[in-house]
Amino acid sequence: MKVLIVGSGGREHAIAYSVAKNKSVEKIYCAPGNGGISELAECVDIGAMEFEKLAAFAKEKEIDLTIIGMDDPLVGGIVDVFEAEGLRVFGPKKNAAILEGSKAFSKDLMKKYQIPTAAYENFDRAEDAYAYLETAKFPIVLKADGLALGKGVLICNTLEEAREGVKSIMEDKKFGSAGNRLVVEEFMTGREVSVLSFVDGKTIKTMTSAQDHKRAKDGDQGLNTGGMGTFSPSPFYTKEIDEFCQKNIFQKTVDAMAAEGREFKGIIFFGLMLTEDGPKVLEYNARFGDPEAQVVIPRMKNDMIEVMDACIDGTLDQIELTFEDNAAVCVVLASDGYPVSYEKGFLIHGLSAFDGKEGYYVFHAGTKKTDEGIVTNGGRVLGVTAKGKDLKEARANAYEAVTWIDFENKYMRNDIGKAIDEA
Repeated sequence: MKVLIVGSGGREHAIAYSVAKNKSVEKIYCAPGNGGISELAECVDIGAMEFEKLAAFAKEKEIDLTIIGMDDPLVGGIVDVFEAEGLRVFGPKKNAAILEGSKAFSKDLMKKYQIPTAAYENFDRAEDAYAYLETAKFPIVLKADGLALGKGVLICNTLEEAREGVKSIMEDKKFGSAGNRLVVEEFMTGREVSVLSFVDGKTIKTMTSAQDHKRAKDGDQGLNTGGMGTFSPSPFYTKEIDEFCQKNIFQKTVDAMAAEGREFKGIIFFGLMLTEDGPKVLEYNARFGDPEAQVVIPRMKNDMIEVMDACIDGTLDQIELTFEDNAAVCVVLASDGYPVSYEKGFLIHGLSAFDGKEGYYVFHAGTKKTDEGIVTNGGRVLGVTAKGKDLKEARANAYEAVTWIDFENKYMRNDIGKAIDEA
């Protein structure tokens, strides 16, 4: 069996790691891939948005399954292109990936089908948003409607901050066309939890819970990033909360998409806020989270290919997802200055320390293979993941493992999973 993975981050490295465990997989390709993925797969110099080239490559190499890891190609319709060419592909079609591609769409869907979420208003014109803010309650949340690399969300504590936020998103186009429409949302308080799920259009099977850390600096300070680290499972995601979400959020979302003629097959990522009024949806993603994938996938007992095949074939009801009875913590090693500006091209030392170490992983995000060795090639460079019998042990192991790696301008948060101590 030959597999093609589309993407270049830590999430795609974690997927490749899982796919490689399948004995029937003889060859893995990754487009465009990165330095770490090249140890498991043959990296192909085709961009994730070059749909026709990717489809032609898949036909030429007789690829049996293509796995789309990233949000941009899914929202752009890569699955439709592949299916039109008769190629087997894992991920939602364009009309279903809108669940992530448009925050306004997903908020309207939740309102229509009574799925718990924060109160909100959508705006197409900046002047209407400014007028609304005059009577709004603060703090308030501004969200660029489209994809913005996980950074298009602003929490504004004052009217002045909110006005500046509307200006930067809608008028200055800080996030490009993602800011053509704006969602203004009530500010919710509580614990954040991420729950990833496999979906086959009608059946949903949820994975173990996780919690991400979005802010760049310790104590949840600094700018929003793509994620600085994560842990799994969340001690705050109880059996009672899961039962509520299964009934009122998870299955209702799958059914709502089907009712709208947007059958969803692939991964739905549920970003939840555990509020005083119960769990509410913060956001949907249409693929594995990054870095959530780096703690969820290593704990999954199932064969990744088997589960993905069931999603494509509509037989997910025959699969029982199982996870190890342990915990995992991922600490992201970034380039100092991320997410604003940073240098790259620095040689990474110590990667061989992970060779043969059970329960320790180093997933590459922004790296490149050169004649000198693996060098930094992005803002988020590596995701260092470790397992433990519980979250405290996993956290201790992860922070021990980050000391094995060194590169110039290495930066990380020192409090990933600190919330564990409060559980």
